[in-house]
Amino acid sequence: MKRILIKDLKEYVGKEVLLQGWIQDIRNLNKTKFIILRDKTGDMQTVAFQGETEQESLDAINKLMKESVIEIIGIVKEHKQSRWGLEIGIKKVNLITQAEAPLPIDNTNKSQTNIDKRIDFRFLDTRNLKNQAIFKIRSKITKILTNFFDENGFININTPKMTTLGVESGAELFTVDYFGTPVYLSQSPQIYKQMFMNGGFERVYEIAPVFRAEKSHTSRHLTEFTGVDFEMAFIKDENDVMDVAENMIKDLLTNLKEECVDELKLLEVEHNIPDKIPRITMQEVKKLLAEKGKKYSEEDDLDAEGEKLIGEIIKEKYNSEFVFITNYPWAVRPFYHMRPEKDPNGTKSFDLLFSGVEICTGAQREHRLDILEKQAKEKGINLKDITKYREIFQYGVPPHGGIGFGLDRITQRLLNLENVREAVLLPRDPDRKMP
Repeated sequence: MKRILIKDLKEYVGKEVLLQGWIQDIRNLNKTKFIILRDKTGDMQTVAFQGETEQESLDAINKLMKESVIEIIGIVKEHKQSRWGLEIGIKKVNLITQAEAPLPIDNTNKSQTNIDKRIDFRFLDTRNLKNQAIFKIRSKITKILTNFFDENGFININTPKMTTLGVESGAELFTVDYFGTPVYLSQSPQIYKQMFMNGGFERVYEIAPVFRAEKSHTSRHLTEFTGVDFEMAFIKDENDVMDVAENMIKDLLTNLKEECVDELKLLEVEHNIPDKIPRITMQEVKKLLAEKGKKYSEEDDLDAEGEKLIGEIIKEKYNSEFVFITNYPWAVRPFYHMRPEKDPNGTKSFDLLFSGVEICTGAQREHRLDILEKQAKEKGINLKDITKYREIFQYGVPPHGGIGFGLDRITQRLLNLENVREAVLLPRDPDRKMP
């Protein structure tokens, strides 16, 4: 017999089917025995009755453990009183593999197992359909973003994750022994994005791992995360980059609503697609925060508390979950961000906040080598020490800009998860390097 998935059972009412999956729950009521069976598409109540089910199978059910893998041959019946509207009358049960007991974690919806223990046994944790839904949605996010970039003229590139190049803070680098020579895990594809934007591709993107050696023990930081980065040439200013990012967000939310109906419903998640994402300067943001009693100096960046508060203000003021904060202070931005001609203390850069959490940083880059060298010098960097980066700007560079998203953080905010580690199958943080 051909295996039938649970999601397709409505097509087989009155027919005999073969189901295979994991035992989610068992209830033994002497003459009637219930097995809740689960596969990747959902769960279903199956029932064994004296006289209808083979005696050998009835006896076998008494010895089955939760999470064991079994196959059931049975008849699909309508059952309007059950939450499924169906049930399976069991004719025969075959044990494929027995699960040991007790289970190391509780993977039911009522679980009180903490996140660390759940990650230790992630393959059991993801058998829970709600947890599985997180990663089905994450998979769709990757697909939708890839389609968006392709439709908007971006070329997918794959850049090295072991490198000697770095233009971010050196304190954030992981060192790796490369046949006796130290190299570093990539903390950003920034150099490579600019290299191949200027290599004639004009628009490039990458969805790939990024490594940051930051000892940040928060609900939003990881030492290894998945970056969604793009770079684009021949822009007028940073607004062109924000336009692409805004369209990307709208496209993502629109397609998720169509492609993840069941998963979003299961997780009780719903978002409004913004007509227009507000764009507010950092100066305006600090004024709004000051009115709420949260004050910053002119050169300060926002902390997590400030981001959360401005998210609440924007939601009330503009009815938007998203906001672009623009013109970040030069003091808190890298040397390669372009500065406005009339505001040397600012930058043509921005962050995108989603429900009070930063999910991306972007900017127009400085493409003029003489100015780039001066800005690097101000930050204590000699571009001649980064020869391969400097070379990019020696042979003709168009005005350009780009952005770096965190796929994990986007998923976390979309699904209202308390901790970013919920959105990563096997997260890496300062304390976790297993499994």
